[in-house]
Amino acid sequence: MVDKLEYPCSGAGNHHVIFGKYKMGRLLGQGTFAKVYYARDFVTKESVAVKVIKIDKVRKEGLMEQIIREIAIMHLVRHPNVVQLKEVMATKTKIFLVIEYVKGGELFAKVAKGRLKEDVARKYFQQLIIAVDYCHSRGVSHRDLKLENLLLDENEDLKVSDFGLSALPEQLRNDGMLHTQCGTPAYVAPEVLRNKGYDGAKADIWSCGVILFVLLSGYLPFREDNVMHMYKKIFKAEYEFPLWVSLDSRRLISKLLVVDTSRRITVPAIMRCPWFLKGLTTSGGAIEGLAGIPDPMLLEIPILDDELGKDDNLSESEMSTRSNESPKFYNAFDFISAMSSRFDLSNMFETKQKSGSLFTSKFCASTIMDKLESLAEKLNFNISCSSENKYKLKMQGMSEGRKGKLLVNAEVFEVAPEVAVVEFSKTAGDTLEYKKFEDDIRPGLQDIVWSWQDENSNL
Repeated sequence: MVDKLEYPCSGAGNHHVIFGKYKMGRLLGQGTFAKVYYARDFVTKESVAVKVIKIDKVRKEGLMEQIIREIAIMHLVRHPNVVQLKEVMATKTKIFLVIEYVKGGELFAKVAKGRLKEDVARKYFQQLIIAVDYCHSRGVSHRDLKLENLLLDENEDLKVSDFGLSALPEQLRNDGMLHTQCGTPAYVAPEVLRNKGYDGAKADIWSCGVILFVLLSGYLPFREDNVMHMYKKIFKAEYEFPLWVSLDSRRLISKLLVVDTSRRITVPAIMRCPWFLKGLTTSGGAIEGLAGIPDPMLLEIPILDDELGKDDNLSESEMSTRSNESPKFYNAFDFISAMSSRFDLSNMFETKQKSGSLFTSKFCASTIMDKLESLAEKLNFNISCSSENKYKLKMQGMSEGRKGKLLVNAEVFEVAPEVAVVEFSKTAGDTLEYKKFEDDIRPGLQDIVWSWQDENSNL
């Protein structure tokens, strides 16, 4: 348990609070494009990890689509054995991913001290397969399963992390295969190395086989200083078991590390193996998946700002006034999801189709509200503001329609200091009449609209 926060920013006692929610703490790690900080929820005191991604760097390297896909996948695969994405927030030049804080560290560190007992290795392998099976059920192939990407929580339960190389069905080519060579050499499946197309789920199973071998033996099955020599062994599945690995364990690993993908064991078959079933327990059912795969093109939207800079800081006193004086904050992932079309998976999870639309604007909330009120009056709609939220406008038609009077809500949300989202929703009346209302009001909004939801594919 971390009781004291060591703030990475300059100035003694300078407690940074981003978005009025999270107190930023010590640096946990960093990579080429991002830094990860320990943080604590301002209200609940819950520990979290905050990954701060620099937009300019990922855009420069052409990796924006990969970043947004990682966010989308983490939002989609919500399971007890997968590290959870709690929230995505944004300023002008950075994306802040608020992630479950898993304080037990990497499984790699545990194995580095020596091989695990079979029962312990079995427990971690069971949790790994259950998590991988859930990801595959959501159409997600991890593609970089390795000990360094398997974390342990305070209860010694396994959590799969790092979905940066993961793939979705939309990445499949016409042959129904993935073609991007990726992963960590010692864990990667032979079909991935051949660059002739591969099934991502089957490639994950090979990586699980390598992981199980390492857990039980204490070292990698394919070990060579020369990478090409290692690849030759991978192509032939050429490895040797140490004497202490049990016969039943060997049998399972031998079915996992099979070069011919048509003969490689499947997840359902793994789950039927007596060795796998021994002492099997689960850490709970999967959390219901959430809809919305964002469109990478939307990252042209200004999203993040300076390295935990002043623009991101809110004092405790500012927190209490923000909600009264400003529009509601629109979660950045909600924004990306709502404005997306190409990767939208909402039909997989929603049973009802909502009537409504969104547009983005670079104008301030008060200007947008004035514009909406003026247009509603011109269209002969009665208007009233919400008593609880002055940035929510109710517009009711004066004449009776097919299903009574049309009632439309318009609400302004803040995404970043320079970006607002306006959401229209029909709360009463006929859908066709709502569509006519939309057609009538859109021309008058042209001077404040940046982009309509259904126009984003043309950005």
